[in-house]
Amino acid sequence: MMLVSYLLRFLEEDAPFGDVTSEAVIPEGTRAKAVIIAKQNGVIAGVEEAKALFEHFGVKVSVRKRDGEDVRRGDVILELEGDARAILLVERTALNVMGRMSGIATEVRRLVEKVKAVNPKVRVAGTRKSLLRPIDKRAILIGGGEPHRFSLSDAILIKDNHLALVPLEEAIRRAKAFSVYKVVEVEVESLEDALKAARAGADVIMLDNMSPEEIAETIEALKREGLRDRVKIEVSGGITPENIEEYAGLDIDVISLGYLTHSVKNFDVSLEVLSKLE
Repeated sequence: MMLVSYLLRFLEEDAPFGDVTSEAVIPEGTRAKAVIIAKQNGVIAGVEEAKALFEHFGVKVSVRKRDGEDVRRGDVILELEGDARAILLVERTALNVMGRMSGIATEVRRLVEKVKAVNPKVRVAGTRKSLLRPIDKRAILIGGGEPHRFSLSDAILIKDNHLALVPLEEAIRRAKAFSVYKVVEVEVESLEDALKAARAGADVIMLDNMSPEEIAETIEALKREGLRDRVKIEVSGGITPENIEEYAGLDIDVISLGYLTHSVKNFDVSLEVLSKLE
């Protein structure tokens, strides 16, 4: 129910007063059969979301391709039967959700495979740089990535703006005292601050906007002090599909990219009405 109510917000934006074209042109009670098909190769996602939307309006849905499956251009993803007006009312919202989620899942799968080929232990994660978080985070999971924090409430991540107000060691001490159950992550931009964070007991250190050479040097410094095994190392900032393999080859644990949710292209899917049902 929570999923449907979230998705209905998109539909209300698209049709605040209904679909006037379908209401004007299509006689009430007309039933139709339609399909949603892939228009390109990739990883499909958003199937459950589209299914929930159509079913909310009484449309019968048959799933032909499930979330996370590889699809090729022309593959049928969903078969639909029901009220023609309802199908066309939901059409664009369902396609938008599937297109966005499949675009993310496809790119995540591609990057995960690139990274795993270099270093099987490294995970690929998204970030909070998204306004469509519930569907974006699920798309990342479907593609084989890690969602990272879902919200500000999930984990403690001490960033530069926090450290502009509170010294690094004190911030970690206060975070540890605040909750013994939540992971404490600290974002740093230098070898010196990484060492300070590790010594102060951070669980995860995010090396932000550092070159592969700087990261390698920082990790060696952590090893010399016997601190590397006490922390997880996440790298972020300036990482692209073109250079991700350089970072994957380092002794790190996680690569996070805002790119996965703010720059990925939509996946092309289409709805086609096949026939009118008598």
